[in-house]
Order: sequence, then C-alpha cells, then structure tokens
Amino acid sequence: MSLQDLRETLPGYAKDLKLNLSSLSREEGLTDQQKWGTFLASALAGRNETVIKALSAEAGQHLSAEAVEAAKAAAAIMGMNNVYYRFTHMVSEKAYATLPAKLRMQVIANPGVEKVDFELWSLAVSAINGCGMCVDSHDAVVRKGGLSTEQVQTAVRIAAVVHAVSAVLDGEAALAG
Repeated sequence: MSLQDLRETLPGYAKDLKLNLSSLSREEGLTDQQKWGTFLASALAGRNETVIKALSAEAGQHLSAEAVEAAKAAAAIMGMNNVYYRFTHMVSEKAYATLPAKLRMQVIANPGVEKVDFELWSLAVSAINGCGMCVDSHDAVVRKGGLSTEQVQTAVRIAAVVHAVSAVLDGEAALAG
C-alpha cells in the first residue's frame, strides 16, 4: 500500500486529512530522514494497521534500514516513557518525580541515527501520546541540536495528521463492524 492508496481509503469527510498528507509528504523543511522517520514513528504510535503498512512502505523508500529501526525504536521507547513520565507529572504526590525511573532506555543514548533525528521522532510520538514533560525534554534537545521552531512544528503537524488518519480509519472500521 502506498501513500496515495492510504489517501484513497479516507472517506470524503476527511478531505482535509488527504490534502494534509499530500502537502506534508512534499514538505522541504526537514531532511528526508527527519520527515519520513516522523511519518513512520507517528504511524506506529497511532496503532492503525492500514496506516502503519502504508507509511512503512513509503518511508522504506526514503530511509536506510538503520533509520527504519530507529524510528520504530523511538515509537517503542516513547510508548513506555510517555506513560511513565506523564504519570509522574500528573500525580499529586511529587515524590514520584524524585525517584529514579529504573526503566531501561539505552536506545536514547545510542539510536543508530543522528541524535537530533531520533529526538525529533521521540518528540512527535510524545505529542501523540500527550506527555508534556517528554515534549518539553525532546524539544530542548532538538532545538539545542539546531532545529528551528518551524522544523519542530512540521514534525508535530505530521504527527497530528497521521494520528487523525489513524483515528478516522479506526472509527470507520468500528462503524462498519
């Protein structure tokens, strides 16, 4: 399945999402690795099989095998970290935030791609998963790594659209079932 095929699976009421997928796929503010890694990590965070297959196929045309694995790792590690750190931020008892996480996170230190790219993908997944603490942390790293606010915004726009596409397809499947 291609990006075009994915666009065609969307119902008429999601025309804006179709158009946004197209324009974001042509976005030039990010490197291909940053852009397609963000698409892939966001698809995995959205958990919709159709979206994952389409964007994995598309991203595979633009990413090295190492970058594909790193984007998958960003989605995986943020799936864990976003829950943990969102809890420490939301809970009234502030003592939790002072405790060591005691969770293995080695991939963050050695992702197999440029650190700023991995952090950008982690930021996009954190935005999808709603962890403000993680968004702030990853934003600081990518900004220190030289990315502009416009580049970060582009990654978050990709995450938002991919997440919305996943939600629409899940909703349509539920309505059809």
